[in-house]
Amino acid sequence: MSDKGPRHDPSADLDLPLGRSAEFPQDYDPGVLRAVPRALGRDALGLGASSSSPLPFVGVDLWRAWELSWLTPSGRPAIAVAELAVPASSPNLVESKSLKLYLGSLGRRTMADLHEVAATIAGDLAPIAGAPVEVRVIPPRERAALRIVELAGESLDDLELAGPPAAALDPGLLDGAADPSALCDDEVVTELFRSRCPITGQPDWASVRIRYRGPTIARPALLAYLLSFREHGGFHEACVEQIFCDLRDRCKTQRLTVQACFTRRGGLDINPWRSDFEEALTTPRPWRS
Repeated sequence: MSDKGPRHDPSADLDLPLGRSAEFPQDYDPGVLRAVPRALGRDALGLGASSSSPLPFVGVDLWRAWELSWLTPSGRPAIAVAELAVPASSPNLVESKSLKLYLGSLGRRTMADLHEVAATIAGDLAPIAGAPVEVRVIPPRERAALRIVELAGESLDDLELAGPPAAALDPGLLDGAADPSALCDDEVVTELFRSRCPITGQPDWASVRIRYRGPTIARPALLAYLLSFREHGGFHEACVEQIFCDLRDRCKTQRLTVQACFTRRGGLDINPWRSDFEEALTTPRPWRS
């Protein structure tokens, strides 16, 4: 299976502000929020609504919103960073530009305290995601919670490869890469991952961590596969699920976690993780966030 890079994506047929001019709301407006069905990415992986099997993973999409502001009861602007945890089991993604517009609309809304801010955001996002969304609001006085902590794992990034990255996503690069006679527990990371927004074609950069038990996967082949995403058009969450399914199916992993920390765009960074053996996972803030 391969593709030819950024292409028409079914999500482009939805009423989304991404990739086009949109008026910035001057007043609080949860109506600007838009949903993107996860099925758009999962159907191709056999994980769509038509599948009778449960999802092969659990996980969370952790968003960090760095440009959050509102008004205190006295009229003074307040600022904070918000962490938004959307469960992988939710039927929908929250479209990123609509979230930026929504968060901007809070700038002139009066709220009593951090609890009201978190409750307002959680209450507005849950109907869009189709599931409860956990919201944590981190004020400046608690900025130490946002310290830089790198992803755990041994880096793949100094490996020598046979040539430049593949011109299109190629899961076939994993075929024959796993040695069933050599079982291992391994944890690796790369900061070279790049994909493309499926609507705008803009590059999306990420640090990716893979932790697995099972047949030993040849690291050069694993890196070559991850680099083949460079021209692939896919939302962050869908890319992580593609990696998970390709490794599980082609390398016969016994247990697997895939985690990605994407760099910030428009004041937002998105950090999805999927696992078939870890029920909870912390999401560090890498140096490029």
